[in-house]
Amino acid sequence: MYRTHNNGQLRAADINKEVTLSGWVQKTRDKGFMVWVDLRDRYGITQLIFDEERTPKEVMEKATKLGREFVIQVKGTVIERESKNPNMPTGDVEILVSELTILNESLTPPFTIEDKTDGGEDLRMKYRYLDIRRKPVRENLIFRHKVAIAVRNYLSKEGFVEVETPYLIKSTPEGARDFVVPSRMNEGQFYALPQSPQTFKQLLMVGGLDKYFQIVKCFRDEDLRADRQPEFTQIDCEMAFVEQEDILNAFEGLTKHLLKEINGVEISEFPRMTYDEAMAKYGNDKPDIRFGMEFGELNAVAQHKDFNVFNQAELVVGIAVPGGNTFTRKEIDTLIDWLKRPQIGALGMVYVRCNEDGTYKSSVDKFYDQTDLAKWADVTGAKPGDLICVLSGDKNKTRAQLSALRMHLAEELGLRKSNEFAPLWVVDFPLLEWDEETERYHAMHHPFTSPKPGQLELLATNPGEVKANAYDLVLNGNEIGGGSIRIHNKKTQALMFDYLGFTSEEAKAQFGFLMDAFQYGAPPHGGIAFGLDRLVAILGGQETIRDFIAFPKNNAGRDVMIDAPAPIDAKQLEELHLKINLKH
Repeated sequence: MYRTHNNGQLRAADINKEVTLSGWVQKTRDKGFMVWVDLRDRYGITQLIFDEERTPKEVMEKATKLGREFVIQVKGTVIERESKNPNMPTGDVEILVSELTILNESLTPPFTIEDKTDGGEDLRMKYRYLDIRRKPVRENLIFRHKVAIAVRNYLSKEGFVEVETPYLIKSTPEGARDFVVPSRMNEGQFYALPQSPQTFKQLLMVGGLDKYFQIVKCFRDEDLRADRQPEFTQIDCEMAFVEQEDILNAFEGLTKHLLKEINGVEISEFPRMTYDEAMAKYGNDKPDIRFGMEFGELNAVAQHKDFNVFNQAELVVGIAVPGGNTFTRKEIDTLIDWLKRPQIGALGMVYVRCNEDGTYKSSVDKFYDQTDLAKWADVTGAKPGDLICVLSGDKNKTRAQLSALRMHLAEELGLRKSNEFAPLWVVDFPLLEWDEETERYHAMHHPFTSPKPGQLELLATNPGEVKANAYDLVLNGNEIGGGSIRIHNKKTQALMFDYLGFTSEEAKAQFGFLMDAFQYGAPPHGGIAFGLDRLVAILGGQETIRDFIAFPKNNAGRDVMIDAPAPIDAKQLEELHLKINLKH
């Protein structure tokens, strides 16, 4: 056998045992008459000692030639370590080596394989198989495994059945571009990789499996925004004979279970907020409620003076930054420059210092007196010592800009604490959103989302006001799950396709199989999908999903380790009946 113990296992109680260990050479220290080697595997590190007085000569010679990341096997005796290391679980012992076998040599790695490495992200992604040997990456992958197991165990106990759905499916419009796969056996035709198993899980409900889940890969061919991946993992769930309340209760239970099981945190409150309230109070539909800085709309108290910047704005809105009056003028100017970056796009910022003596000093003192500014403080909830930051302009753009500022300031002030968890349900989303480019409505979620009960008739008269029977679960300012009650009636689904601009022929071509299924007794049903990558990262106290994915892709959607995507040879193209037409 290659090992009797792993490298994180041996303790003082094992002294005098004969053991066999295997692993990678972390580092060596050669004193001439004595060589120490740190031997590493996924379980930990054990120190080996080679002593010219007690170690066979040929073994000693081999030990002096060991390099970093050599794979070796040793046999020897567990002895007490003279200089104990209290920071290592195995720090009380070392192995006096009697036999050494070099199982494989190694080139010098391109970066140090230690907790704190000298390798940049691009280099570590290229040599990801080496990066995985590092403890932080390895522990993240093990952590992901624990979360996935906890999910499976919980849902299984709740009566959910895990069902696999196909990866080679039909291309359907779901908001992003599909990855497509040419079919060799069906000339000129293509499969698509699923953006989600949406239609299949609905068909499973028609099939009578009333509680389904799947931890499943999904694919979207979209321009990658920050910390997105073209392939990602969902905890996909669907239930039959349920209303919104049933879904929310079921998946509050899962979230509570994960927080307690994985993080030891008990959460009792899952507050709910409408989409409209979230946008008005926080400027986005996934607010981080671990801290305040709620928006205060100032139109009523800031317009109708001589300050035309505000008078001409659709929205004047501000936040109170706790303790922000300590910011220097230079720090405030830096904030304004941050807001003016193209990524944010603000034209400027008005600010008000709330002094400890109850007076105010603003960048618009010429136009507003102390009474005016006191009203601003009242609306934004500002206290003495705070700083009021005010933006104005188009309603939607200004809310987005102030939301970005709120999150930036919270990060700078240390208000987003990774060991605090604040879940939130956001409900009552708009069913449809208007697209200026195509001049028609699109489904805000997907075409199968049901309108709120009693609002179907509004589609004919005021479609923009119809609310969806949809819900998102937000955790610490990140959407970790989203879903809806589905349409389960063929007539209603046909009506929805009509409002979304599908002809009856297009609807039948794209979704005829689902419409047909609805004719055979489809039950009321709904579901939710959690983003496993994001959920794991947040539970792990981080927000970067790449750190919890074994082989992630970069911002251009490339796997730099295997160099994919890549061209295929002419014979494959011929078999697939494809020609490459590159536009330069």
